[in-house]
Amino acid sequence: MLTEQDKQVYTKCEGKLEWMRQMWQSDACYASYGVDGSECSFLMYLSEVEGWCPKRTWKKNVKVPIEDKSKVQYIDTNDDIEGLMKILVDPNERQGYAWIRMRIRKMWPKWVLAAGNLKEKQKLEKRRRKKILVHLGLLSKQSGWGFAENQFKGGPLGELVQWSDLICTLYVLGHQLTITSETYQLEKILSKLPAANSPCQSRTDLPVHIIYTDIVGLRQFKRYVKGGYGKFSCLLRIVDSFGTEPAYNLRMYAKAHKILTSWGGQDLLPQQFFTMFPHSPDNSFMGFVVEQHLNDSDVKGIKRENWALVYGKNDYMYENATRVSLYRGKDKYLNTIKKRLEVHGTVYVDAKAKTKRSYMPSFVTNHGLQKPEDFHVLLRKSKIFVGLGFPYEGPAPLEAIANGAVYLNPKFATPHSSKNIQFFKGKPTARELTSQHPYAELFIGEPYVYTVNMHNDTQVLKVLDKILQNKEFTSHMPYEFTEEGMLQRMNAYIEHQNWCQFQKQEAKWPPHSAISFVMGADGQSCKDACWQQGLICEPSHFLQINSARSMKQAKVDCSREDYVADIFYPGYDPHSKECVFQKEELLFSCVGQKTNFCRFCPCRNYIKGQTALCQECL
Repeated sequence: MLTEQDKQVYTKCEGKLEWMRQMWQSDACYASYGVDGSECSFLMYLSEVEGWCPKRTWKKNVKVPIEDKSKVQYIDTNDDIEGLMKILVDPNERQGYAWIRMRIRKMWPKWVLAAGNLKEKQKLEKRRRKKILVHLGLLSKQSGWGFAENQFKGGPLGELVQWSDLICTLYVLGHQLTITSETYQLEKILSKLPAANSPCQSRTDLPVHIIYTDIVGLRQFKRYVKGGYGKFSCLLRIVDSFGTEPAYNLRMYAKAHKILTSWGGQDLLPQQFFTMFPHSPDNSFMGFVVEQHLNDSDVKGIKRENWALVYGKNDYMYENATRVSLYRGKDKYLNTIKKRLEVHGTVYVDAKAKTKRSYMPSFVTNHGLQKPEDFHVLLRKSKIFVGLGFPYEGPAPLEAIANGAVYLNPKFATPHSSKNIQFFKGKPTARELTSQHPYAELFIGEPYVYTVNMHNDTQVLKVLDKILQNKEFTSHMPYEFTEEGMLQRMNAYIEHQNWCQFQKQEAKWPPHSAISFVMGADGQSCKDACWQQGLICEPSHFLQINSARSMKQAKVDCSREDYVADIFYPGYDPHSKECVFQKEELLFSCVGQKTNFCRFCPCRNYIKGQTALCQECL
């Protein structure tokens, strides 16, 4: 029998027991693990094989497979680019990997150099070789997005940048890659795997160690794995540019609160979503590499002019007055900047649409849409890179800063979110952007980034004068957006992130020595409570403090205790002193906040310039 404490910790145990009573004969795999129809055998299996129930004294009687250490392969870094090119061969003639191959070839010398530099700083030999499946659902014909067809026709490239850099990282780190993009390739691989066709959830005999895909690929994966999906789900890493918050991730919760979107409801651990920027600590920050096109010899002859270069390659970004307040007041803003600098732009001009109205002010010198190398030359010539409020969180501001141009980052008086901006509608996040580029605002700052109210002429002029007083415009690149930084971060993830352990285990990484526990203020999220202390919320350690004992160590005596499934817990009501703990681990949330409630938060330190890792994480 389960105790009340067991039921609170192993919340899915009773449901799994009931299923086993009815279905244990549905597949022969259960009998192979010793299940014989008795209640005891059900509990043995669910505790020791699948980990849904608490362990008992029967452990020695359970047939749990033991790893064959003789089959373990150890690796070093890999600098053979032709080996990677052989893997990146599109089986049909769509040339789906063409842009990725081009970026990898162009940047390869820097990747090899970065791997050599990282090996001097930390040990990269004798790591376990992982078998990694990379499935790019966005490139499949079934996605309907046309990424493959439009990669050289002005289509969006941000996602392809991420995939290119991820593939390169995994290969340079020495792992064994299988890369697919079409559903028939995925079906062919999975149809050969016994584990994909068995409902038994043992995770010791899986044919791959890690699976990287996107939301489209995840849907395709679920379709073809069917009954065996549960055991594979812990291997998944979802490339997800804007992130997925816990409230949107748990389907049952999202549906009940009427926030379920077509992208959400995946029921994974929130840390299994890998983002382009460190949006929310609930997800893992994967990032990308900011490409630097100019070397030292290229920049010697480039003189910095009294220029302000506007961030925006489309004419609509200059639009002055629409129903979206985001666009209002841009003429006035640019006119203010014109008082101190020449204003230049890089807007694509369609020769066939000469009569079409342009929103770009006549005083802006337009250089047209530039090749990446030419755009970087313009950045080298400019003193300031001017944000207009959109696009959100692109790589261009980081490219500008790397070329010595100061980024002028528009601050939003009312934060932008799915509540007031159409762009965010349907995205599985309630995140509120306080500026066009929150990463540049929070993690870089002055003197490389100035976040300003673009509607306050006095403030804008004051900032411009402060910037122009500086006669040296120095380059700056956050380490985490370099080849070496990405190799370091992803290697740490691959070595330490393991979600295939039995349920409800306390996290061992990041190590406990990096963790502090903080009681947030009334109505404050854990993300903000940790940041206020110079720390970052670490969701993997919520389980450790989800108890009255931990609350007592934080000098809170609970008048009453309760377990509830919601994004605000653990924590306590400062008025009644009632303590509420988390009932559903998928709802542990760094961003949840509630008035008249104080969150109890796990926070970690971090390496400046490598925010995803703690100081003891390497």
